[in-house]
Amino acid sequence: MDHAMYPSMGDLDIARKRRALAPRQLEAFRAFSAAAFAEGELDARTKQLIAVAVAHVTQCPYCIRGHTEGALKAGATEGQVMEAIWVAAEMRAGGAYAHSALAIDQMAQHAQAAAGTQA
Repeated sequence: MDHAMYPSMGDLDIARKRRALAPRQLEAFRAFSAAAFAEGELDARTKQLIAVAVAHVTQCPYCIRGHTEGALKAGATEGQVMEAIWVAAEMRAGGAYAHSALAIDQMAQHAQAAAGTQA
């Protein structure tokens, strides 16, 4: 038996088991996915590029592969896919930078408390 960290998305046994365990939820998810990716205010290419970026932030290997393929099929260039990935990287890094305010605030509280106990 192959014990790959990520089984193939094409594994029919896993697909059958997923359907058997939660058929209503699977159908609801499929309908939701179809609605989310349907043409609307955003075109299919843009939605797929957003999905590529989000997949990199959530670090889902299946989504990375699937939505990269979806973006290319929808007309995205390889450069657009890579640019979407860089936007995701910046947003992920930006979150860490923005949340540094919490650490800075905590350091200030710690210093203030330490100064109060030494007085």
